[in-house]
Amino acid sequence: MDNHVYKIIEITGTSNNSSDEAVTNAVSKASSSINNIRWFQVIETRGSISNGEVDRWQVTIKIGFTMN
Repeated sequence: MDNHVYKIIEITGTSNNSSDEAVTNAVSKASSSINNIRWFQVIETRGSISNGEVDRWQVTIKIGFTMN
């Protein structure tokens, strides 16, 4: 079994549609510049409201990736 060392970053993804899509957007963007992403943890979910309806989802996540 390999022993891993992880670096953790915190980012916020957004979506007009859902909190799940906000997470997916954040992970997708992080994957474009960070190698070896292994896991994420949802830290906070919030959003904005416009005219009495949810306008945008914002989800802050921690992302862990292995270091080379």
